[in-house]
Amino acid sequence: MTIGQALELDSGIAPFFMEMGMHCLGCPSARGESVADACAVHGVDADEMIKKINQYLANQ
Repeated sequence: MTIGQALELDSGIAPFFMEMGMHCLGCPSARGESVADACAVHGVDADEMIKKINQYLANQ
């Protein structure tokens, strides 16, 4: 899933990306990047990121 697709699902997850240092969520290249690739670039465990996002979405 791309970051853009994830944000379209629920824009409330934007802070999770901001916390990992991804402050360019509006730029086309960031929105087209996969969540896994963004995590790798920013040194974040992708499984942990997905877990946080899923927990957030489950509580909505």
